Amino acid sequence: MTRHLVLPLLLAACTAQADETALLQAAANGDAATVQAEIAAGTPLDARNDKGETALMIATRANQVEAARMLIEAGADVNAKDGIEDTPYLYAGARGHQEILLMTLANGADLADLNRFGGTALIPAAERGHLETVLTLLKAGVDPDHVNRLGWTALMEAVVLGDGGARQQQVVAALLEGGADPNIPDFDGVTPLQHARRMGFDAMAALIEQGGGR
Repeated sequence: MTRHLVLPLLLAACTAQADETALLQAAANGDAATVQAEIAAGTPLDARNDKGETALMIATRANQVEAARMLIEAGADVNAKDGIEDTPYLYAGARGHQEILLMTLANGADLADLNRFGGTALIPAAERGHLETVLTLLKAGVDPDHVNRLGWTALMEAVVLGDGGARQQQVVAALLEGGADPNIPDFDGVTPLQHARRMGFDAMAALIEQGGGR
């Protein structure tokens, strides 16, 4: 290849790399103007950093709502996995990033997709006490009885990894009202009700018992 052809190709490659980097940085910083400019310039939306994160994944982690909105409206994949098997949908659900979660649900979120623990978005949302997110995911149709690799359902995590307080009690009530089976045990055969009693979560135990727990 002649020299006069090589130089333009190298310059084009460098420019493309710089554009992708600018998009990823703008997504992290919530720099909506730069995100929009990069989208308009045709910068690939599936560009990734060294962690396998797309611009949308980065914006989701930082809860940069407007940047995420622009990327989703431009066609960014809400189910794109990063290096640890998170997606914008799964992460928004797990962290209670409600505005971004709703956008992912409206744009093709895979409700059956699983995180690195083999869990749905509902399970970590329940664990962390994100009540609004739990209600949203249940309404969307996420399986309340999915069992992850630890042998825990969303209800089980709300009990075992929660603090038994009012917020977690509301989550437990929401799960039960949303159809969660209160009698799915963990891998040791212990039920959510038995765990709640063992941990001294009396109010939570009463809710589970009222919901048919044994």
